[in-house]
Amino acid sequence: MISVQNVTKRYGEKVGVENVSFEVGEGEILGFLGPNGAGKTTTMRVITGYHPPTSGTVTVAGYDIVTQAHEAKRHLGYLPEHPPLYLDMTVAAYLDFVASLKEVPRKERKSQIEEIVEMLSLTPVYRRLIRNISKGYRQRVGLAQALVGRPPVLILDEPTVGLDPKQIHEVREIIRGLGGRHTIILSSHILPEVSMVCGRVAIINKGRIVAVDTPDALSARLGRSQRVIARIAGEAERVREAISRIDGVLAVHQSADADGEAFAAPRFVIETEADKEIRPELFYTLAELKAPLLELRKDEMSLEDVFLQLTTEESFDSEAEAGAADRAEEVATGA
Repeated sequence: MISVQNVTKRYGEKVGVENVSFEVGEGEILGFLGPNGAGKTTTMRVITGYHPPTSGTVTVAGYDIVTQAHEAKRHLGYLPEHPPLYLDMTVAAYLDFVASLKEVPRKERKSQIEEIVEMLSLTPVYRRLIRNISKGYRQRVGLAQALVGRPPVLILDEPTVGLDPKQIHEVREIIRGLGGRHTIILSSHILPEVSMVCGRVAIINKGRIVAVDTPDALSARLGRSQRVIARIAGEAERVREAISRIDGVLAVHQSADADGEAFAAPRFVIETEADKEIRPELFYTLAELKAPLLELRKDEMSLEDVFLQLTTEESFDSEAEAGAADRAEEVATGA
């Protein structure tokens, strides 16, 4: 549904993005992540036709965003980071105006707008001037204009910015519900939001795509070690020494609880080799010590861990510069 191939965007001597390639399938929600200034907004503007690429191609629903711009944009709904609102218009007048710009047939406008207003819970402010509604409602109006015309593709740049926790949850659920019916690229700084809503993520750093995959697959690919969390009753030092002798254990640390208070049963963070399963041997080791095991779980690598590793480690940056585009294309096309 969306294909970005070898896209470079330059602003004079400055390179915004370079050799960016990825694809998004029909009905998929792709999270688009990167540090500030990494090229997220530039990429989204190129995809929507707001800026033409310096080189490379973008197709939306099979239409080239440059040579077939009108048809491509008919299939697009775009919510930029700062919603394009006219403050002196009412919500009703604004959405009707957007519908006319998008060439929605007049006989369909009322029912379509009513459907979107109900979906986004805009009824309480529907007849009010946009300047007189809250920032949260303005963000919803911005999302509403993206949905007008029922475009199959949605490009959402920070759709929950400025919303309170309740509003974030509501908008997140709306976006999740749109998946399947719409192909969505979602840019967000809220990493848990991306984990909960998006099936895959694309991570951009310094203008280049460094990874495109599911969060779980990225965690597995990048994990050099894994961690096991255990709460064990018994003499802490004796337990720690016994665990450290288990094959595959790299390090053992006693940790206080999140509230800072160490319980009578100490909590241990056990770092192991990435491909080593130590839990059965850990169980038998503790049984021999007669040290009751009260809690045992794996500590999975989070999307935040993946993001930080891909965007801060110099060693990975060098590898990314050598082959990021090839890896992204392989994963995006299922190769």
